Amino acid sequence: MSSLNSAGRPKAQHLRAQCSASKSRRRRSTANSSGGDGTPAANPAVRTASEPRGGGGTGRNAGAIKTGRHESLRKSSAALKENLQAKVRPAVPRLQICAESLRPLRCSERAAGAAAEEHSGREDSPSLTESRGKMIQRLTGRMIFLAFLVALVACNAPPVPLDDIVVEKTFTPEKCDRAVQPGDFVRYHYNGMFPDGKKFDSSYDRGTTYNVFVARGQLIAGMDKALVGMCVNERSLVKIPPELAYGKNGYGDIIPPDSILHFDVLMLDIWNPEDKVQMHTYYKPEKCGRTVEVSDYVRYHYNGTLLDGTLFDSSHTRMRTYDTYVGIGWLIAGMDQGLLGMCVGEKRIITMPPSLGYGEHGDGSDIPAQASLVFDVVLLDLHNPKDEITVEVLSLPDSCPRKSKEGDFMRYHYNGTLLDGTFFDSSYSRNRTYDTYIGKGYVIAGMDQGLLGVCVGEHRRITIPPHLAYGEEGTGTKIPGSAVLVFDVLIIDFHNPSDTVQITKEKPEQCGYTTKRGDFVKYHYNATLLDGTYIDSSHRYGKTYDVVLGAGQVIPGMEQGLMEMCVGEKRKLVVPPHLGYGERGVDGEVPGSAVLVFDIELFGIEEGLPEGYMFVWNEDVSPDLFKEMDKNKDLEVDPSEFSDYIQQQVNEGKGRLAPGFDPQRIIESMYHNQDRNKDGKITEEEFKLKAEEAAAHDEL
Repeated sequence: MSSLNSAGRPKAQHLRAQCSASKSRRRRSTANSSGGDGTPAANPAVRTASEPRGGGGTGRNAGAIKTGRHESLRKSSAALKENLQAKVRPAVPRLQICAESLRPLRCSERAAGAAAEEHSGREDSPSLTESRGKMIQRLTGRMIFLAFLVALVACNAPPVPLDDIVVEKTFTPEKCDRAVQPGDFVRYHYNGMFPDGKKFDSSYDRGTTYNVFVARGQLIAGMDKALVGMCVNERSLVKIPPELAYGKNGYGDIIPPDSILHFDVLMLDIWNPEDKVQMHTYYKPEKCGRTVEVSDYVRYHYNGTLLDGTLFDSSHTRMRTYDTYVGIGWLIAGMDQGLLGMCVGEKRIITMPPSLGYGEHGDGSDIPAQASLVFDVVLLDLHNPKDEITVEVLSLPDSCPRKSKEGDFMRYHYNGTLLDGTFFDSSYSRNRTYDTYIGKGYVIAGMDQGLLGVCVGEHRRITIPPHLAYGEEGTGTKIPGSAVLVFDVLIIDFHNPSDTVQITKEKPEQCGYTTKRGDFVKYHYNATLLDGTYIDSSHRYGKTYDVVLGAGQVIPGMEQGLMEMCVGEKRKLVVPPHLGYGERGVDGEVPGSAVLVFDIELFGIEEGLPEGYMFVWNEDVSPDLFKEMDKNKDLEVDPSEFSDYIQQQVNEGKGRLAPGFDPQRIIESMYHNQDRNKDGKITEEEFKLKAEEAAAHDEL
């Protein structure tokens, strides 16, 4: 079917003409039916039969017939509209935006009503009425079909010219910390298209953002206007009319004259030449004893992103902190400023404009030109090259009879952490103290200093700058380079190689005989380490500990401590390790290099023999001693004859064996000394008394 009517005009135009005619008639009818005082006439669509017609005439049924026909046309057009919307909308999505194209139905409705009104002034015969009914049906069908065509044409019609820009936001970020203002510098990506979707330009194709000041005449007027108010990461479809774009001249061969332009814009960055560094602290430790100052050396982790969140660098991915001086030009200016005032453990977001970052040229790889930078920083360490160690005393013992000095040997426990609390070592985890000389260079310089002047049992915290610890290199594994170290130290004991046994005495009122070398003594003891750790006690065995003094049966420090004691006396002995169990200690009982403390009480003394003697006579020696021993008179004394004779002398009180030793072993030793040729028997020639021997020979 042709799209032109009989007059040669497009049907859509024809329909608009009819509609205009109908409107003109209605205006005239309204004017004619208004009173002289300007009172409007009643609505002609609901006018009754008794009211005068707009064009004259007095037919009784004319108004009723017109009203009925008009109502029939209104219902038919409404039903058609519903049917078209139900069928066309699912099948042709584009018709959803063309609801206004259904207006021709209402125009057609008014045209049909006007045509019916023209015939209502004449008398109607039955045949004429039937003829008119058929005509109206044909007219209604044509109107409906024509309205459908108009709807299709309207949906595919060329774009209606714009009076101003249209901005359709296609994505809005949840947070908008900053929106574009006139005078701001922006970086954005865009696709430029004509309304039909044909692309004429794209920043994506060039692989770089479009960077420009807003509202300074550097952009077409429509884009200048559209960018104001946009947020970073916001995406908008901007429609710009020709008068706010390239106008009647267009742009060369790319943009024709009078072109409406569409730009799909993604905002990536916003800054202003007056911007400064912005700092936002989102975590701060409860204790902040020191903050970053100019010339401090810091260690920190960071994530570096562009303003739109694009990651360009991270120390975390390298698993190594960034270590540098602050405020002396080793960093970009914005970071130099942003780190000042931070505490160890603080987390801060530092945002800087490009003038304080990498400027107009970027870094040549990951950071584009004119880019704002955002650093999420956590400060782990800070110190100054002029720093010394700091000591914080956490607890002190009730008494401190002695403080450590240079050259002392010390045993201590420690926990070692970095300044941010990261653990790196502990003596507790090895279940063994750290034992060393102090002030002699056996430990790092800061620890050498920090351990001087401490008491046994003292708990202190020593903070050591890297130049007094492991320096720029660290240890390669647990301790990074240029790290400040924190040691929580508990002093277990210390001594000096020149120390002797410290003896505290508590004598009884009566003190007669005192112990000497060779005496056999009986005593009770309680043994602890210098920090009070229990080691052993004779009380748990239910008997005294019995030893011969000077016989090497106890550690040297105990022998010294037991000398010149009387029965009932109590003493406290502090024994340095070189007079105790030495560097090796006693496995599972006494640690190596441990100072020992003994609380002792003497319960008994048996006087010993003169030094060098294992047996002495209590009376004069018989001149026939050999013959008295030789019971079988074979001129030889065998071991049994010798042992029986000595035991008899002891039992009769004529002689005495050295106390504290096994009698039989002493007798065997005596016999071995008399058997000079080692043939297992003693002859009269071999037998001699002690007095007849050289001084070095242990004899009877």
